[in-house]
Amino acid sequence: MRANRILLSSSLIVVALVIQVSVLARLHLPGAVPDLLLLTVLGLALVYGHVGGALIGFAAGLLADLAPPADHAAGRYALVLCVIGYLAGLVKPESGQVKSATGPMVVVVAAAVGSTLLYAGVGALVGDTAARHVGLGGLLFTAALYDLLLAPFVVPGVMALARRAENDPLAETNPAKSGDIASGWLSGGTGLRIGGQRGGLRVKAARARVARAGRIKGVKRL
Repeated sequence: MRANRILLSSSLIVVALVIQVSVLARLHLPGAVPDLLLLTVLGLALVYGHVGGALIGFAAGLLADLAPPADHAAGRYALVLCVIGYLAGLVKPESGQVKSATGPMVVVVAAAVGSTLLYAGVGALVGDTAARHVGLGGLLFTAALYDLLLAPFVVPGVMALARRAENDPLAETNPAKSGDIASGWLSGGTGLRIGGQRGGLRVKAARARVARAGRIKGVKRL
């Protein structure tokens, strides 16, 4: 991952985790807790793809596993967010921009349900039966509802920040696409090639010489 991706992802994950622990976890809502960290990973995965989504999800989950007041084995939520980030990155739009809100909302609901099921499944493997006592059905419903209500305020903003970081003017250009390494930069984003600009300058100079010669001949005829 490039430096701008790492810096932006780290900042967003830390901010989301602080808000998650200090604000959302203390609301005492019935059922699940709104998962701001999950929504942040989803927004980044929809821009960076499956590899970036998996790496960001693992880092975010591991940080959540180690942050107090964690009451589960370290690595449990890291595994969950790693899988969710990878799967969300697979549905990344080719253009990097979402044309409709339907797709991201479906991804949010699927991620909320899938992360809850995967977290409960991993817990059952390690002997944690808390989901049984709370009620898995209620957890699934409230997790999907809370995340769906919070998603319009989080996912579009995260995606916009990620796309802006991807449009860094210092980013590497693609020589095969532009035909000239410096053409895209020097043309000022107009889509014109350097060779085309030089040819246009030559044509203008030739026309100027012809026009000047015509004016001189006219003066001699007088």
